[in-house]
Amino acid sequence: MPTCTFFGHRSVTQKTEPALRSTLIRLIEENGVELFYVGNNGEFDATVRRVLLDLSKKYPIRYYVVLSYLPKEDVSPDPDSFFDTIVPDGIEKAPRRFAIDYRNRWMISRSDYVVTCVRNDVASCAAKYKQLAVRRGKKNIEICGLTGAHPF
Repeated sequence: MPTCTFFGHRSVTQKTEPALRSTLIRLIEENGVELFYVGNNGEFDATVRRVLLDLSKKYPIRYYVVLSYLPKEDVSPDPDSFFDTIVPDGIEKAPRRFAIDYRNRWMISRSDYVVTCVRNDVASCAAKYKQLAVRRGKKNIEICGLTGAHPF
């Protein structure tokens, strides 16, 4: 089953959500992507999660928010607030300062497609993982600046 993950800057523009939505619809309808992994750091990840939740009402897809840290037991009075989250196997053994890196590499290793929103390829975390995914042979779809044409 084709799988997709995401990397982007913490902040997004107004154009991000429509570009993301159209890209995901195309991945689902034309490429058969049914499983998505998204992080939980920043506005880009929150936008991805919101779009995936909406698309899951129309398409037979599954998505998981992949946590870098085990949630604290007292973090939320609502146990359903983590219904769509998973924690990568082995992350509990990673030093806390490497947990996000461990999680991101875990998501890349399980994905065929990587949707990115990296405005420039300077030394940012999003750019680092975009480059790693490309080096590992993942199909990268850059949505920053996307204006209707799809690069896949």
